[in-house]
Amino acid sequence: MSFSAPSDPVNRPTKVKVSQLCELCHSRKALIKRPKNLSKLCKQCFCLVFETEIHNTIVTNSLFQRGERIAVGASGGKDSTVLAHMLKLLNDRHDYGIEIVLLSIDEGIVGYRDDSLATVKRNQQQYGLPLEIFSFKDLYDWTMDEIVSVAGIRNSCTYCGVFRRQSLDRGAAKLGISHVVTGHNADDMAETVLMNILRGDVARLEKSTAIITQSSGSPIKRSK
Repeated sequence: MSFSAPSDPVNRPTKVKVSQLCELCHSRKALIKRPKNLSKLCKQCFCLVFETEIHNTIVTNSLFQRGERIAVGASGGKDSTVLAHMLKLLNDRHDYGIEIVLLSIDEGIVGYRDDSLATVKRNQQQYGLPLEIFSFKDLYDWTMDEIVSVAGIRNSCTYCGVFRRQSLDRGAAKLGISHVVTGHNADDMAETVLMNILRGDVARLEKSTAIITQSSGSPIKRSK
């Protein structure tokens, strides 16, 4: 699902002079200015606009079907945490009728994934959502640390990225879920588009701008 998270380094709302009033409610002081349209908003109105934009995206594009189980790729980072919060909030508010499951991947990186998984577990308790964790060791019989010890650190990001994306699909399939939603901010999306343009990869360029994607031969749908 594409959205510009409040903490996105490119689309981060900038602070404005406290003497200015919010352009939406005209009563509270404006605290942020949106790079998207330069509107000056207070905290409450920014949250309202942000939530409304995501809801409109879901409804306009028919992202979900009532009764559908949705896996949120939960890494413990800011983007996936915002995504889980927003889907939980909007599903309760607008009654999409979907079941949300937090799906996390343990790559097996000592000292890194341990902390982020602890964040995911806190999110599970905070939002009251079921959590499923699959590890590289379970799915591939290798941890990422073991892969690096054999293949070297130079190509570690390539291996990790490919295996992590496949792990989300495999984990979702094991749970009987056919729709995985991942949190990406506008900076992530812009980087992907530019990389595909520079590579001249038309097929991936078209895929990177679609709101719902599905690999050939895979039953798993993806939304960013």
